[in-house]
Amino acid sequence: MTMHILVASAAEAAARVMLAVPADRLDAPTPCPDWDVRALVNHMVFWSGRIEGAARKQPPPADPAGARDFTADGDWAERYAQNVRKAAVAWSDPAAWEGTTDVTGRGPMPAAVVGGIVFVECVLHGWDLAVATGQQAEFDDDVVRTAYEHLERTAEAGRRYGAFGPQVAVPDTAPLFDRLLGLSGRDPHWRP
Repeated sequence: MTMHILVASAAEAAARVMLAVPADRLDAPTPCPDWDVRALVNHMVFWSGRIEGAARKQPPPADPAGARDFTADGDWAERYAQNVRKAAVAWSDPAAWEGTTDVTGRGPMPAAVVGGIVFVECVLHGWDLAVATGQQAEFDDDVVRTAYEHLERTAEAGRRYGAFGPQVAVPDTAPLFDRLLGLSGRDPHWRP
């Protein structure tokens, strides 16, 4: 397992994207169906506040998802960056990936599954946010390869739970990042 080694790189790339989101783009569309940039930012900020505790096997806070518009606060981008960086430190510990943990409040899941979700969401939602706001998402090749290998094993389960849309056909000759996006149900050529 290399995700624990690479999670800080994935998180930092997502943080850079978030910190560069222009406040006047919050109503722009994203590749995520039914989510504009504001909804995506709120999703990312909300979960970034829970994932450090999950790595440390702490019970999640009782606050329900979607109950708050973090973009109403002026510090939403900094909050996300701080949260995701702290979470990356916690998930960098190999022990975080062992046993079970609860990130949703619905009961324990294998910690390796939760850690994989954290890792892949940094990459995928980092790209979603970047492309929606005219930025370039820049993830290390090892991060992209590891996310792709993880998603090859988990994408179908993710589709069953509604985390991913139907796979988008991408040629085998396309860059690995494009194939990762297609595997996750995203069109690598999507633009607002």
